[in-house]
Amino acid sequence: MRIGLDMMGGDYAPKEACLGVIDFLEKNADCHLVLLGDKSAIEAGLPGIESMPITIIQTENEIGMHEHPIKAMKEKPTSAMVTGFGLLAHGKIDAFLSAGNTGVMLVGASHVIKTIDGLLRPSIPTPVPQLENNYSLMLDIGINADCKPEYLNQFAMLGSFYAKEILGYENPTVALLNIGEEEGKGNILAQATYPLLKENTKINFIGNIEGRDLLDNKADIIITDGFTGNIVLKFAESLYDVVRVKGKVESEFLDKFNHRLYAGVPVLGVKKPVVVGHGVSNAMSFSGMLELGRKMISTKMCEKMEHLFVDAVSDN
Repeated sequence: MRIGLDMMGGDYAPKEACLGVIDFLEKNADCHLVLLGDKSAIEAGLPGIESMPITIIQTENEIGMHEHPIKAMKEKPTSAMVTGFGLLAHGKIDAFLSAGNTGVMLVGASHVIKTIDGLLRPSIPTPVPQLENNYSLMLDIGINADCKPEYLNQFAMLGSFYAKEILGYENPTVALLNIGEEEGKGNILAQATYPLLKENTKINFIGNIEGRDLLDNKADIIITDGFTGNIVLKFAESLYDVVRVKGKVESEFLDKFNHRLYAGVPVLGVKKPVVVGHGVSNAMSFSGMLELGRKMISTKMCEKMEHLFVDAVSDN
């Protein structure tokens, strides 16, 4: 399998990306990595590269974190991110990963790779630490700030499928994030979404959960709109920084909020594997992103997910 990695994306690239590549290849002999970026810098960070299953593609005019996605992609066609999506679209690689500009990753995934048939909007999940078990999965976390009930219903299907295929959850429970547990609670979006989730036979819906339930093992999949999800995510990240780093508090549970442990997250609902990393990704993060890309390829997750939505459309 061939995995493409943007070596120039992220605050600590390409140094940390190179270290992540070394760590990944020590554990996986079945992958060929296509590394995109400054060839001389990549070679300097990978001693013994001649014996590694690696191809380097020189790229230019890299896209910065704060550039406008569509404008940047048009003006910088030779950048690592644009080149990577081109390779993925034409079957030259089987997955594309980057810790660079998130907006570019989402535009490229949606408009170059395309969403699967029958899907209204792709989504990005994030792990949510749980007190007793491992993690729940919350989506959407920002790419769909304004949502319709039909979007949230499909997010539940995307999250459930990903939890089964990649995370190994046998029958993941799904809950709607709301301001009360009762069925009639919430704003217009929540009230209209609840019956759709309740009637969806492809998910294991258990009802509403409140904000106080987010860390309390109430559900495996937590569904919300991207506006709410992004606020929750950014608050959790700031809480970790304030309490763990600045407050010098030692806690095994609190350490689970360290976003570097999550590696990357997939863009769910597009036709080929695309993984988005955090801008402050370190070597562990890059290695984890590569592991996730490898698993998405080996499980044929995107192909299976496409069949799921084809079946869902035909059922209706």
